[in-house]
Amino acid sequence: MPKKSDQPSWVKEFRKSVKASCPKGWLVMPGRKESMRVQVWKNKSIIGDVTIPYAWKESVWPDALLRIRSAAKAYEESNQKLEIKTCFNIAHTVSSENEINWKQSIEDYREFKKDLVKDSTWRSKYDPVFKNVLKATGKGSRTPLNGPALCKVALKQWQQGTPQRRHMRLALFGFLRFCVQEKQFESTWLPPAVTDKDLVTTKKRIGYPLTDSQILRLLDSFPEDETGNKWRFGFQCMAVYGLRPEDLRYIHTRNGGQEMWTNYEKSKGGKKGEKTEPRRLYPLLVHDIEGPISWHLKEQLYLCEQEGRNLLPNLGKAGEAGDRCKNYLARRQAWGAIKEEVAREKQELTPYSFRHRYAYYGHNRPKADGSYRAPKQVADAMGHTLDTHLLSYSRFQTKDLASAFDETTLLVKTAT
Repeated sequence: MPKKSDQPSWVKEFRKSVKASCPKGWLVMPGRKESMRVQVWKNKSIIGDVTIPYAWKESVWPDALLRIRSAAKAYEESNQKLEIKTCFNIAHTVSSENEINWKQSIEDYREFKKDLVKDSTWRSKYDPVFKNVLKATGKGSRTPLNGPALCKVALKQWQQGTPQRRHMRLALFGFLRFCVQEKQFESTWLPPAVTDKDLVTTKKRIGYPLTDSQILRLLDSFPEDETGNKWRFGFQCMAVYGLRPEDLRYIHTRNGGQEMWTNYEKSKGGKKGEKTEPRRLYPLLVHDIEGPISWHLKEQLYLCEQEGRNLLPNLGKAGEAGDRCKNYLARRQAWGAIKEEVAREKQELTPYSFRHRYAYYGHNRPKADGSYRAPKQVADAMGHTLDTHLLSYSRFQTKDLASAFDETTLLVKTAT
């Protein structure tokens, strides 16, 4: 511990305040990893040594003093019979549960952001993490002691480095800063600093491309009723035309049913406000053992447009199509079986696996003349820039790689 003469003036003031407002023997000192220690001495012996979640900083000590005073008060009111750690738990309960109304604070933050965040954005990029906040701070739960601890619990369900976790982190960190700056929460509720682990990784997940036989097995498992038929049509379109789930709500025909299009505009992720253009869809048919299968998807869609009927299932509100597809597939036993097969190959099966299938066959299935499609052609058909497409699907472009190496057993001499 530094000499008193070397201590900053705020440390002297902090310790003077502790001495003035707490019983004799209460001492405060820096702890490990951005924390503070409180020691309590009685009859020349330490009867309590507690770490509290406050950094040893000038900006924080007034908040820490309030917590220490509350613990000291609980200790005195028990006639000095309670353990010091218990007294600090009581002090935390008083400050966290009795003074903080998390539900109201979230409502106040929504009002604060009403002109900046649309309702649909709030539902998709704010509500999920705030539900976790309410769960973590609700009755019967073990309420986190500070902002960093709350963030750890509330963000646990989202994988580090994913865009979804980034959305949730930004929402939660902004909320906690609002609480401290606008609602006078203690500064211990500020979020932690952003680290390299929080950055969105540029490494793509290894998305599994469904095989045609797997798609047929899955579609055969759908029930033969109105709902099952609508989902069957939707997934057939995703496989044959390489659609994203969200594309489904925007598909339509043009030129008297001769062309199939999607008007879905997706952010390009680069320049702010820049989105993809509507695009014409080109089929890569699913094959069975006898060859390509024509489900007449374009013709079905055109006929239903003329009759005013809807061929597609309920996809929810904008942005919810992916979750609706995922939830429906999760209820299919065949999907679960395929998922187990894919997991054994260390890959991931998602609704996007229908779209991955399109990319795989786009690069690896020869055209009628025996030639292969240019990467730019596949990228355009999928609504990608070439750079974005190569980032996601470059692994599908190398053809006959095994034959370039000693994969063929006939070329390998038996060792003698």
